[in-house]
Amino acid sequence: MTDTASSSPNAPASFPYIDHDVRPQDDLQRHVNGEWLKTAEIPADMDAYGSFHELRDKAEADVREILEQAAAGEIKAEQLDAAAEAIPARIGAFYTSFMDAEAAQRRGLSPIEPMLEQLESVRSVEDLVRLSAAWQRQGVDGLLVAGSMRDAGDPTRMLWHVMQSGLGLPDESYYRDEKLAEILAAYQDHLVRVLELSGVDDAADAAAAVVELEGVIAAEHWDKVTLRDAQKRYNLVTDDEAETFMPLLREAFAGWGLQPRHTEQLVLAQPDVLPGMQAALTQQPLRTWKLWLRVQLLRWAAPLLHEELVNENFDFYSKRLSGAQQLKERWKRGVALTNAHLGEDVAQIYVARHYPPQARAAMDELINALIEAYRQSISELSWMGEETKGRALEKLDAFKPMVGFPERWIDYSRVDVDPTDVVANVRRAAAFEWERDITKLDEGPDPDEWHMHPQTVNAYYSPLENVICFPAAILQLPFFSAERDMAQNFGAIGAVIGHELGHGFDDQGSRYGADGSLSNWWTEADRSAFEERTTKLVEQYSALTPSQAPEHKVNGELTLGENIGDLGGLGIAHKAYRVWLQAQGAEAADVEGYSADQRFFFAWAQAWRNLTRPERAVTLISIDPHAPAEFRATQVVKNLDAFHSAFETQPGDGMYLSPRERVTIW
Repeated sequence: MTDTASSSPNAPASFPYIDHDVRPQDDLQRHVNGEWLKTAEIPADMDAYGSFHELRDKAEADVREILEQAAAGEIKAEQLDAAAEAIPARIGAFYTSFMDAEAAQRRGLSPIEPMLEQLESVRSVEDLVRLSAAWQRQGVDGLLVAGSMRDAGDPTRMLWHVMQSGLGLPDESYYRDEKLAEILAAYQDHLVRVLELSGVDDAADAAAAVVELEGVIAAEHWDKVTLRDAQKRYNLVTDDEAETFMPLLREAFAGWGLQPRHTEQLVLAQPDVLPGMQAALTQQPLRTWKLWLRVQLLRWAAPLLHEELVNENFDFYSKRLSGAQQLKERWKRGVALTNAHLGEDVAQIYVARHYPPQARAAMDELINALIEAYRQSISELSWMGEETKGRALEKLDAFKPMVGFPERWIDYSRVDVDPTDVVANVRRAAAFEWERDITKLDEGPDPDEWHMHPQTVNAYYSPLENVICFPAAILQLPFFSAERDMAQNFGAIGAVIGHELGHGFDDQGSRYGADGSLSNWWTEADRSAFEERTTKLVEQYSALTPSQAPEHKVNGELTLGENIGDLGGLGIAHKAYRVWLQAQGAEAADVEGYSADQRFFFAWAQAWRNLTRPERAVTLISIDPHAPAEFRATQVVKNLDAFHSAFETQPGDGMYLSPRERVTIW
């Protein structure tokens, strides 16, 4: 089901869902989006729905059209650049291989039987570690997460990074938190059914053993708050030093396909987790570990196999954990799978069709205004000394914006795609990406590489590269339009730009220098003043209880970085709008009966229009570094003087926050 909300009959065209029974001074979110919130429904195959999801629906439909035309041979070579002529056949065959549901049902487990036979041949824990690592090269989750990343101590080189993993639930809290005990029990029941479907006779005992083993692993894991600490995560070691933490790492190195030169130095993100993994591997029964690895294989393969496994995987991971009521249609799953494995192939056609050239010029204006607003704000900060200001401005000047699509595309020509074998296609595409990752260790960083596909509705900041990235798919309404009122553009996509810029100066991003290196460019006094402000923000958010998860409070420490991004992003976007007006020689004008500042804040709330299922809300509270959408729409603006001026809030209003309680950082 799509958005069924009806607009308010007296609402302006730009804001069709205004509820005039709710004042913006009492609840900005419900004033701007009230009519939508009253009548909209979350589609049965989704766990949440809102502005982001509406855009994702559009991007998904656009990609579907591309893939179906490619599969039917309707995209002609003459419509593409010479270098892209092979793309339609490749993406069409990949999509076709997934869409054949009858073949998947007929084949049962046969596509993974060779891998199950490999598992049966395991005779030692060394064999198991090597096999798990080798399967990771094909996309199966393993004992540890691993891959190449820039060295935070020297971002001009790539190093292999090793991180904690091994759990079938979202994080370690699910194995110890009494509030999540029902989910843990449901997970064990799920494993019983999965193992039965794979032919395990004593599935109940086997599932219990796997859950108990994962509990042992989880007991050693860092929690989500600790994982945010960039300095704690940076532990540069030699291969010999790494193996003192976990001698079995040498087997993982071999399974991952690494050469000795690739591990002369590496980064252990959570080094004190590794001795616990070593102990578990050597002390827990090999049979249990083989069952654990079978579960990893089945979880990876389930979406690609027969409907019993597909449905079981959906019932737990989408329905029980997130609240989705219905499995996504096969074409939607096919779009997601093709995007995941041949994303930049798809992107080349998507961008040609759906990214207007004028969007880049308008985005450049917005970005330039945001950077100038940050420059002015940093220069005027009363709590920061001149030395630290100078370093902050150096970092600001070094920001690299990436907008729309990459300058160079990934070449997937070495990926062999068979229109009749989806499992083999996924394995080969994952192996290609893994080898591409290892190659970076020899070739060094690619300054033009994107970590998100252009058809993705999102944005990101990369501290190691000092890059802000805005894919083509997010550069549409309600976030952006080159033709609409700029007050609204600044309140929506401008705040997103400001948010991503703000990550460079949040509690973790501020630990990286202009060159992307993990370095302390702050004086002690300035860092202390910064943390005094961030502590107040933690306290604000920690007091909030989501409407869809009333027994849980927001984790102000976990969400701190994103909250700083929202607060700085929206505040700087407002300042940037003034910068832009001045550059244009224009004045802020009333439109549709609203001032420019009111339209600015309405656009922000409009962007965070959202409904979330209770099950998903509970999961997000546990693992998501973002605050719930309802608070992103409202809590941030309470801290901005400009909001209170725009709506003339008074003590007693729902949105009022006294000046002494407002937090201003950037």
